[in-house]
Amino acid sequence: MDTRNDGLDGPLGTLRNAMDDIDAPRCVEKELMAAFARQHVRTRWHQRIPRLAFAGAGAVAMLAVAAIVVLKAPLRAADGLLQRDEAGFFIALESLERIESEPNPRMIETEVPRMELASLGVPVTPENAGDTVLAEMLVSADGDPLALRLTSTE
Repeated sequence: MDTRNDGLDGPLGTLRNAMDDIDAPRCVEKELMAAFARQHVRTRWHQRIPRLAFAGAGAVAMLAVAAIVVLKAPLRAADGLLQRDEAGFFIALESLERIESEPNPRMIETEVPRMELASLGVPVTPENAGDTVLAEMLVSADGDPLALRLTSTE
């Protein structure tokens, strides 16, 4: 790409020739360069970033750390869904409101097929799939199961 403008070559040549006759002292160039350097001071990279940006980055980092701490904290168990007893945990089969509203619940001992308990997290292998597990059930007056406690999983 040609950046020359032929219409300006003549006047610029005349200006160049006229400037050759003018001889400025050598200290003028040094003083001009020093003045430009004072006006346009080079700053370090961290001085160019506004202080509010550092404050914002620090706040975002603190929020991220707080979020990680909160998300990694262990969750509390829901009250009432599992109750610790000397014999083990009760696993709620109905809602807590339904269990609490039952006027006369009964406790019965029963044997439950191990395959039925697989959905509750009881380990099932092909060798013990046909076995039964001893359990206690909390039953309503109508005979509906409300909660289950495993007494023996062997």
